Amino acid sequence: MLFGLGLGGFFDGIVLHQILQWHHMVSHLHPPVDLAALQFNTLWDGIFHASTYVFVVAGLLLLWRTAHRSHLWWSGKLLAGTILMGFGSFNVVEGIVNHQLLQLHHVNETVPEAQWIYWDIGFLVWGVAMIIGGRALYLGGKRETGGSMRRTAANG
Repeated sequence: MLFGLGLGGFFDGIVLHQILQWHHMVSHLHPPVDLAALQFNTLWDGIFHASTYVFVVAGLLLLWRTAHRSHLWWSGKLLAGTILMGFGSFNVVEGIVNHQLLQLHHVNETVPEAQWIYWDIGFLVWGVAMIIGGRALYLGGKRETGGSMRRTAANG
């Protein structure tokens, strides 16, 4: 989940903030209309990226600690499922808190303001879809690893 939260944040910051330049972290509150305002937004983008970096480092530390368990059964479905659930959770929380409650920015501020809500809703729907899909993968992986452990224990 922590990897997914971090990757969701990096995707948002890299793709939406930097590549597409649809918004910055506080662009609705402080529109980047001049160099000073752009610098202010870029600073907050950097603080945002630093926080997503913390999620990835925490996920890496937990993975490292868990990897030393001899009874651990690895599953690509479990990994992909939890990453998707974390990524989707990032979108849902960020979409509700930053886009709707705090109004720090909106997903696509390059379109007319009346259309912002549609992009914001799409971002939330995308997040919910990732959570649902990730949960399905996770449960499938859990069934598979549980079955493998039972067969091995019975044969061992």
